[in-house]
Amino acid sequence: MTFKDFDLNKQLLQAVAEAGYELPTPIQQKAIPAIIGGQDILGIAQTGTGKTAAYLLPTLMKIKFASGKYPRVLVLVPTRELGVQVLENAQVLGKYTDLRFVSIYGGLGPKTQIENLQKGSDLIVATPGRLIELYSKGDLVLKDIKTLILDEADRMLDMGFMPQIRRLLEILPTKRQNLLFSATFPEKVNKFSAEFLEWPVRIEVAPSATTVDTVEQFAYQAPNFHTKLGLLMHLLENDSLSRVIVFVKTRQYAENIFRYLGRKTNYTIRTIHANKGQNTRLNSFEDFKSGNVRILVCTDVSSRGIDITDVSHVINFDVPTVYEDYVHRIGRTGRALKAGTSITFMNPAEEHHLMNIEELIRMKITVLPLPPEVFVTETPIEENQEILKTLDALKKRADPTFQGAFHEKKWMIKARAEGKKVVIRKAKTVKKKNKY
Repeated sequence: MTFKDFDLNKQLLQAVAEAGYELPTPIQQKAIPAIIGGQDILGIAQTGTGKTAAYLLPTLMKIKFASGKYPRVLVLVPTRELGVQVLENAQVLGKYTDLRFVSIYGGLGPKTQIENLQKGSDLIVATPGRLIELYSKGDLVLKDIKTLILDEADRMLDMGFMPQIRRLLEILPTKRQNLLFSATFPEKVNKFSAEFLEWPVRIEVAPSATTVDTVEQFAYQAPNFHTKLGLLMHLLENDSLSRVIVFVKTRQYAENIFRYLGRKTNYTIRTIHANKGQNTRLNSFEDFKSGNVRILVCTDVSSRGIDITDVSHVINFDVPTVYEDYVHRIGRTGRALKAGTSITFMNPAEEHHLMNIEELIRMKITVLPLPPEVFVTETPIEENQEILKTLDALKKRADPTFQGAFHEKKWMIKARAEGKKVVIRKAKTVKKKNKY
């Protein structure tokens, strides 16, 4: 099958050819005809398999020409980064049409976005919060919406956008086509789709939360933060890691690793997290995309907004506790049928999470031995306490009567960390004689 088999117009076919799309992916083969036919769609496919083009191409084909002042297509996304990516894809695929595209997201003032809307639009890409804000102020009219697309619906529900989405469904015209796409399909999305979609066509080219075959997955056991840093430094010495995304769990971790690599190496590095300003985040992303930056350190805020085909490696500095995030993290590499590699670092408390991830993705992740060049540092008391606390919580979940090692004294924790034997003797009980 080729893109010509979908009866797309010449403008779209020319843009597709110039964008380098040779053959449609499985999700595109199944979704495009159904969307053109007016069906509601529930699409499930691995990240990096062309979901964005799968819904944009038929949608652009249906609206064809610029018409009126108000938008006819609304694409809802969970993050501004993903919004930027979807807008760029729409501009690439619609470059030979006169269709007008506008993006709406938070993180910067709404003035420019309002001005763009006033000029007229056919398709808007929006995050729920900013969309409701502009609608409430009367700066956005939604009465002409004919198609509603939810991209990464599971992430939107995870981020607490359900109230805004429910309000939006009350605002939009009832007669419309609804499309829902995601790489994972947890139960809450299943329940939401039942009330959001009408007799949908379910398109599932791979089971939910399946990772793509083009990504090799490995893991290392690293007992603490400093050992992980040493392992990261060692891996980055290999030139095959040409363009790397390092995912971390917190903003503080992102800043610490960014500063550490900046001091110790000459690598070009940027960092993205929620505390960064919108322009800083977008500039960092563009520098990484253009190849001027080798390493991007970021939190899960970007695990679904980076669509770059040449990311060679994804490194999980820690194991995500939201297991679906693992699928989206490693989906930043191995895109567009190119080979990629994911590497995960795990301390003793994170091994349990990796086992659950293996169960989710239905495959084993190869655990490699630490390279001999990597120095294993002693785990600091505070970090060891945190690890023990996490292990305690996991054991207590399995056995509610478990008291836990976290209740031990500090000197006992330190002794165990140093490999010393700890012997606990019961105190003798002395019965007091009755003085009478």
